[in-house]
Formats: sequence, C-alpha cells, structure tokens
Amino acid sequence: MNASTQHEFNSLAQKNRDQYECDVLVIGSGAGGLSTAVTAAVQGLDVIVAEKASVFGGTTAVSGGWLWIPNTPHAQRAGQLEPIEQPKKYLKNVLGEKYDEARIHQYLTKAPEMIDFFEKSTEVKFNAGALVPDFFDIEGSRVGWRSVVAAPFDGRQLGKNLHLLRPAIPETTVWGMGIASGADMKHFINTFNAVSSFMYATKRVLRHFADLLFRHRSTQIVNGNALVARLLKSALDQKVRLFANHAAQQLIYENNKVVGAIFKTPQGLVKILAKRGVVLATGGFPHDEKRKQQLFEHVALGTPHYSAAPETNTGDGLKLAEMVGAQVDTQLPWSGAWAPVSLMPRLDGTLGRFPHLVERGKPGLIAVLKNGKRFTNEGDSYPLFVKDLFKHTNQGDLAHCWLICDYKFIRRYGLGAVKPFPISMQPWIENGYLKQADRLEDLAQQCGIDAANFKQTITQYNLHAEQGLDPEFKRGSTPYQKAQGDSDHGPNPCIAPIQKGPFYAVQVVPGSLGTFAGLITDHDARVLDKNTQRPIDGLYAVGNDMNTVMGGQYPSGGITLGPAMTFGYLAANHLVQHAKSTQFVQKQNT
Repeated sequence: MNASTQHEFNSLAQKNRDQYECDVLVIGSGAGGLSTAVTAAVQGLDVIVAEKASVFGGTTAVSGGWLWIPNTPHAQRAGQLEPIEQPKKYLKNVLGEKYDEARIHQYLTKAPEMIDFFEKSTEVKFNAGALVPDFFDIEGSRVGWRSVVAAPFDGRQLGKNLHLLRPAIPETTVWGMGIASGADMKHFINTFNAVSSFMYATKRVLRHFADLLFRHRSTQIVNGNALVARLLKSALDQKVRLFANHAAQQLIYENNKVVGAIFKTPQGLVKILAKRGVVLATGGFPHDEKRKQQLFEHVALGTPHYSAAPETNTGDGLKLAEMVGAQVDTQLPWSGAWAPVSLMPRLDGTLGRFPHLVERGKPGLIAVLKNGKRFTNEGDSYPLFVKDLFKHTNQGDLAHCWLICDYKFIRRYGLGAVKPFPISMQPWIENGYLKQADRLEDLAQQCGIDAANFKQTITQYNLHAEQGLDPEFKRGSTPYQKAQGDSDHGPNPCIAPIQKGPFYAVQVVPGSLGTFAGLITDHDARVLDKNTQRPIDGLYAVGNDMNTVMGGQYPSGGITLGPAMTFGYLAANHLVQHAKSTQFVQKQNT
C-alpha cells in the first residue's frame, strides 16, 4: 500500500463514531461468513459478523441449500463411501485445465470433516441426497450420495430473533411458505391426486396461516433459508455479535497487516478492530455493473444480466481487498453461476428475478427462441441452459427465450412464479408476466415468435412426445435429467406432448445465482498479494468473495455452498490455530 492510500485509511479511521474490538471480524453473513463465525466462536474466539443489509443470510438464504460433498458422514453411515479418486476424476473431466489438485484435495478431504463438526457441535443439521445425480453423465460421475441439504428448521427456535433471517424470494414460495425439493414438493404437486398428499399439504398450509397470524411469517423453514436459520441459531448460541446495516467502506491496514475495517451505518461511521483477522464474505459481485462489464461477455455485448442474488451484493469484498493488494481472477472460462431467470413485475414497480431451476425438466414444456425453434435440452442443468442460450443468440441481439406449455402442465407444475392449481394465474396474466392464448399462432404473436416455425416445432415435438421420445435433444437420457422429471409420468419422466389449449409462455433471460470470479487465495482461504503471491496478513476470503475452487465450471448442484462452508471452516481453524500459537509465544516470553 502506498503512503497516500495509507493516509486516506488513517483519516477515515479517525472519523469513526463508535469503536468495537473482537478477535475475528466477518464481513457478510451468507453460509461462508456464518460458518466461519460459528467455527471460530465454538473454539473460543470473540466474533463479530457485520452485514450490509438489514437482515442476515445473503444469497444462501434464497438458495436451495444444497452442498456438493462426497463422502459425508451420512454416506459413511449408509455404506456409500467411495475412493477419493472417483470425485477427483469427475472434477478433472469437468474442470479441464482449471483443475487445481491442491485446492481440490483440500476441499474433498476437509468438507466431510466440516459436516461432522457442524452436526456434532452446532444446530446445523443436514439430510443426505441419496438420489441426487451429478450434472454430467461422464466418467467419475455418481447418482446420489454426493450431496447434502440443510434439514428443515422450526423458526420458533429463533424466538424474537426470527426477524434477523432474510426471507426467501416471495415468488418462489406459496403465500410466503417455502417448499423443499424432493418429497415435500412432490406432495404439493400431488395434493389433489392422493389422499396422503392432500392431508400433508393441508397440515402444512394450516400451520403456515397460523404462523402468519401470530408471527407474521412462516416458521416452517426449508432449503437455504433453513441453512441460514440453523447457522444463525448456532451463532447466537455462541454469543457471536451480529451487526446489521453495516456497509464496509475500508479495511484498516497497519504495520503490514489487516487489523479491522470501517463501516458506514445509519448512525455514522463505525470502526471494528480485529486482533486475529478479517474475513471477507460479501457475496461476490452479481450487482456490480462495472465488474460485470469486465467479466461477463454478454453484458459487454449489450445483454443485461439479472441475478437472483440480493441487491446488496455489489462486490464490496473484492474492492476492499484490491485496495490492500489482492487480485481477482479474470481468467475463468465462466465468471458467473449461470441460471435462467424470468422478470416478475411487483406492486412496488420493481422487477423480481425468478430462477428457473425445477420446472424446465418436467414433462410437457419446451423452450424456443424468437425464431420459434428449440435450441437446447430443456431438462439439462441450469448453467448449460444459459450457455446454450448464449450460443444460439446472434451478436447484437438481446439473449432471451420463451418457456412454452399447455394448461395441463401449468396447473400441475406451475411455470416460473405462477403456481399450480388451485392458486389463481390471473394476476400474472394481468401484469404481463404470463402470456396466454387459445391458439399457438396467437401465443406466438404475443411473444414476438415466428408463428410458422413455432407451430412446426410443436407439431414435430408432439409427434415423438407421445412415445416419450425426443430425437432432437434426447431429453430424459441422463440420470440428472430423469431426476428433474416426474417419476409418476411415463414412459419418459421428462417428455409429454403439448396439445390442448389454452397455451402459456414466460420469457426467460440470462441470469445467475451468484458469481465465480473472486479473490485469489491459498488453500486456507488466506487472500494472496498480487505481486508476491504470499498471504496478506490478517485477511481471508470465503464464499463468493473467494475465487471458485471449481475453476469457473458447474459440475453439480451445491458446488457453491459446499466450498463456502468448507473454506469458512478452514479459515476459522487457521485463525484459531494462529491465536493459540500467538498466546503460547506470549506465555513463553513472560
């Protein structure tokens, strides 16, 4: 750091209104930040978590809550352990030249240890994904036992602190009640087809309305919201101090070490000093327009990018670290965790972003471009869907497509933010989000789709769909695609004809669940100086502030949260060990 920058830091530090001290300062409160905080606090360190927003949880709170971790204790108990070379082989095949043996080995060996630590020492619990396949059906892949998901959580355990939890994206819920993937979702889909499902859904809904009446929000917490709720409960149990509405402005850098940070708050500037270290966990840069222009090719070419991550994730952690000599990786093949999203008009005039992760794989839906033709296997993974959209968009055109289905499909599975029967579709038709027409030609006209090609596409698709076939894209041919389909539908769980109107369409545009490009770190999550490639003393990065260990690829669901919690755990352990060694030296010197 040069002298003028150091002077600016010192000047700002002197203007603080309040000052706090701790052992570890964590900036950001997603899974990476909270796992760091909880791990350090369980082992005796004094921790402060400073969050820019008024609620805690970051992108994790609006996610599916899955972690991709081979050889978890759950797999061990079920007799499903595998040689570490198997997941390594899979990752080598997906990551290619970006495969980093040292970091991958660290992740695969320490991630199961992290799961064991949290389940034994905290309120964080997981359920195994016994049947969740990897995205790619290639050498080294596996069908199941490489994933865990946060166990549902009873929000009443948070008591008066329930308001600290960031709620899920409203449009991904049913009246504010989250629905988990797997058995929970299947019961809701089959509510009016099976007595057991009707009873299950009725019980859930009645409990939810009671929650709304007495607590003003759901306490039946699932998915990523449950992961954050469990981490919050654990943090509160360990006396972690949680500071909301604290936007980091500068790191405090003294004597070649990061020793704290300055925050802007509604009450003025606040200084927080950290004796052991500062951990950046601000959620990457999904809403930093300047960095997206630099790292997202489609944005540079004029196509807007819409991330489902919280609006407060504006790349603060990356900017703070760069000011003290850190570097962001600009050489990844893909810098974002792509996902197709639709834009939902809200009553306040804003546009919500709905990530289309589930219904694309169900039977009776296709995606078409404005030329009226299909362009991809709709049931493939969400990043591949967006990559194919980019591939089939002419330079200069705005990348977008339309998801198409009929009445039978939308009433059973829903479409984007539109919920299945019995919830009314009318509000979504009236605000323009959902297009509806009795004839395919009229639907094409509403959407600006080539009508002749569109009708031919539907006719050709239906010709084979009756037999459960998809000669054009082979949908339903891999374990992942089959898992995304409907196991109650045959002969192909992913294919059904689109036959009887009314017909429906929702526009989809390129988006993301977060970002991949982050600060270059070592295998203990210590941020490296761009010139010396040595750790910057006192500075760590986790979650999406840390450069992805997956080399800019998306091998499976959960490859964001798995590393986020694992490297948060490792960063905390490194801080704990450093504190112990420092205390030992001080004791010896006295």
